Amino acid sequence: MAVITIFGASGATGLHACAQALEAGHTVRAADHDGDHPLQGRDDFTVHQADVLKDDLTALVNGADAVLSCLGVGNDLATLASPPPLYSRGTDRICDAMEAAGCKRLIVISASFVEEKNRGPIWFKLPAMTGLIRVFEQMAKMEANLHKRTNLDWTAVRPGWLMEGDITRDYTVQANVIPEDMVRTRHADLAHFMLHLAEGKDWLHQTPALARPEDASATSPAAVARDMVA
Repeated sequence: MAVITIFGASGATGLHACAQALEAGHTVRAADHDGDHPLQGRDDFTVHQADVLKDDLTALVNGADAVLSCLGVGNDLATLASPPPLYSRGTDRICDAMEAAGCKRLIVISASFVEEKNRGPIWFKLPAMTGLIRVFEQMAKMEANLHKRTNLDWTAVRPGWLMEGDITRDYTVQANVIPEDMVRTRHADLAHFMLHLAEGKDWLHQTPALARPEDASATSPAAVARDMVA
């Protein structure tokens, strides 16, 4: 079994990644800005408070078999208008720490919409794409920086519009962009795919995209409004 460091461990995807990694028998180092986690208290699970923009992250990745970055920003309008550089500078600092520690396998979250924004009904595309444009710009910068890290075994996973829901393991993975008839990806399925990548060397230096068919209500105007203000 592996030692896995998970940044953004208390976020929507990070929570699933931690739980699934433990279920698979891995030892997890959970790194989060607040240093708190609902799963803490287990011998195979340690929680570490860390600010990826300021703190020395080397000890958190030293000896890890893989690092998962589940970092994310809030959906409030002020944050989306000027998001902190978690994807760009935060990922760069994780990479610096990994290189210093000799840790190679990195899986990060990007987005299919970084490359192709023409997905979903018009009532989804207008508010979602407009509201998230600064975040997508950061993700694009993150991916460009990763391409320079030739000594790291990185993969940037590109999900669709993320949503809650039980794990299905029934999702489509293809290069770069999600299928035209799909828009959404469950946090639990994204975590499942990221852990699969952490356990091997699939999709090295690539940007696999994943999504699955969901009920039409998941891309309804009400769903867009609900998720954008959550």
